[in-house]
Amino acid sequence: MNTKNKKILSEIRSYVIITLGLLCYVLGWSIFILPNNMVGGGVTGISAILHYWTGFDVSYSYFIINAVLLAVGFMIMGGGFGVKTIYAIVVSSLLFKIVPGLIPESFIQEIAINNGMMLCCIIGGALDGVGMAMTFANGGSTGGTDIVALIINKYRSISPGKIIVVMDIIIIASSMLVPTDGTWGYKFAIVIYGFIMSGVLSFTLDMVLSGNKQSVQILIFSKQYDAIADRITKETGRGVTVLNSKGWYTQEESKVAVVIARKNESGSILRIIKEVDKTAFLSVGSVMGVYGKGFDKIKSGLKKKK
Repeated sequence: MNTKNKKILSEIRSYVIITLGLLCYVLGWSIFILPNNMVGGGVTGISAILHYWTGFDVSYSYFIINAVLLAVGFMIMGGGFGVKTIYAIVVSSLLFKIVPGLIPESFIQEIAINNGMMLCCIIGGALDGVGMAMTFANGGSTGGTDIVALIINKYRSISPGKIIVVMDIIIIASSMLVPTDGTWGYKFAIVIYGFIMSGVLSFTLDMVLSGNKQSVQILIFSKQYDAIADRITKETGRGVTVLNSKGWYTQEESKVAVVIARKNESGSILRIIKEVDKTAFLSVGSVMGVYGKGFDKIKSGLKKKK
């Protein structure tokens, strides 16, 4: 398979994973959050508040608000948001329109409403976090308040993360102002549940993303190091470094192949080693950070002066 076909397949795979991630995100809202009249952060939280207040469909408000934010973002920031962000917004809007109608009310009653709001905000937040992580890890974005944060960051030296947190707090707290039949105590409880859900979402998002970025270092002791190195390089695209070594007990000169790869790639590499040399001696260890081509970039934390 040539390089062009590999890139096409990789791109198709990323869009499939983004779509599955968005489905998880929408399921979290459709099954656990919206049926309990709870509120979260971001554009989905705003859409939920509008839905509780006016009955306006979440799918429409989600798309309209994101479309406006995208238009403003393009005017101020330029066309740097990417096709995948637009794709994610359109697909999310369609899923918010289609998915709720496919889920039986009895199922939502049994799995969500009957089990209490606390459990629902935890499960819903976890599902949303997993969905967002799958989307982010493949180059997508759900847009929304992320765009606002980037615009503010362009003119003020405030980190986007802090801006998003503040906006989420304002959005969730504003649900208390929505006219409903509930008492002030009930509204306050909804706000607390919203904060818990956002906390679970953020924690899950960070855990999944950091797990996806974890790296391993594999030391391979084998007389067939050259055949192993060739297959790893060709089949996984990872580089292999061969070091000179000496067994102290036998006093024999030998070679050690060293591979650094993502944790999710280690299974394929171990399979290759086993196929080439079943007697190979291996050492697999987690590494704190890997910087360079194919891994993370070193961030100095220094800002350029204008």
